[in-house]
Amino acid sequence: MVRFNTIILQYGENADKTGWTYIEVPADVAQQILPGNKRSFRVKGKLDDLPIAGISAMPAGNGNFIMALKKEIRKSIRKESGAMLRVQLEHDKDFKLEMPDDLHDCFGYEQPDALAYFTGLTKSHQGYFIKWINDAKTVETRAGRIAKTISAATRRMDYGAMLREQKKLRE
Repeated sequence: MVRFNTIILQYGENADKTGWTYIEVPADVAQQILPGNKRSFRVKGKLDDLPIAGISAMPAGNGNFIMALKKEIRKSIRKESGAMLRVQLEHDKDFKLEMPDDLHDCFGYEQPDALAYFTGLTKSHQGYFIKWINDAKTVETRAGRIAKTISAATRRMDYGAMLREQKKLRE
């Protein structure tokens, strides 16, 4: 388990990360957690006294990684951007990502190339799509998100590319 203190940060204007609240995991710390790794990976541990698991550490350049701190996490630790945070992290080897049955069924036999592309994405990118689908509050929203996920996979787009395309369509 690696321990360090850091400050909670927030992105200004930064593509699909605009407004994200996050912490930075410095390159030397990331190498202690998962030596030789340069891709996204999952961590578990504690933020202050809050146990966490399955949180994605994403490459941010120069060997550094970032971890997004969702609203629920910030509420639980009672901290926002600018606050000091005690961090304890280790690689979450136990993290399992399960594709929802309805998503898998919709890929079905009609879209084998799209399914192959989707399952070839990093677990983190698959997780972004799956969490987005699972967070839908209505059946209609869920169905729409599944359709957009399959469309993105058919066109070989990762989650960020799909979000950027949706943003352009809204403008």
